Amino acid sequence: MGKMPVLQAQHLGIDFGGLTAVDDFNIAMGPTEIAGLIGPNGAGKTTIFNLLTNVYQPTRGTVLIDGYDTAGKSVVQVNKMGIARTFQNIRLFSQMTVEENVLVGFTNSMSSHLVTDIFRLPGHWRQEAEFHEKAQELLGIFDMQGLSDERAGNLPYGAQRRLEILRALATHPKVLLLDEPAAGMNPNETEELMDNIRKIRDDLHIAILLIEHDMNLVMGICEVVGVLDYGKIIAKGSPEDIQNDPRVIEAYLGKQGVK
Repeated sequence: MGKMPVLQAQHLGIDFGGLTAVDDFNIAMGPTEIAGLIGPNGAGKTTIFNLLTNVYQPTRGTVLIDGYDTAGKSVVQVNKMGIARTFQNIRLFSQMTVEENVLVGFTNSMSSHLVTDIFRLPGHWRQEAEFHEKAQELLGIFDMQGLSDERAGNLPYGAQRRLEILRALATHPKVLLLDEPAAGMNPNETEELMDNIRKIRDDLHIAILLIEHDMNLVMGICEVVGVLDYGKIIAKGSPEDIQNDPRVIEAYLGKQGVK
């Protein structure tokens, strides 16, 4: 018997006024699955991420994390249940250091005294060294330990992208949602990102759902790919299935706008 999906969306949908933005979206992700969601701008991909994390409350449908319904939960509560995300537009604390940005992700598991200690006061608490060590371990995923004391806002764009992923990982998610993680990266950085996404999945044993326009990344790393069109999934399958699906070829893969 297979394991329970770590993330399920059942008949998920949302309307804004009279407009249906997402309709009948379904997904069931295994504990260490890497899946992709593709489609043109405006298809509803980021809206789905907002539904999965309760930034938007769905008009209909259900989201389950490890079988537990997220209905009525706040964004913070959903994060504590096990979903973390990055954003299409980077949302780092630009005036804080690289390590401090990672430490922000640990606040779910810190005592209130420790949070105050690290970010406001110069005291000496026993756990401070422990969280420093954990932050360094996470920075090591992207070989960023040497940038610990650098201001996040001073980092190159690609490094800021990587830091945002690490901050999300610091919340100890079961599912990581990546919104265009390769945006702004050159081909070498994208290739390295692919290796690191696999490493994150294998080492941390988490599921990863990504939105991406870089088809080389999507087809090279995802085990399952869904194609969104006007808020509805029109195709779902392996990368090979998607690449050979006539509807997808006509709608997206043959268009100049999707690379």
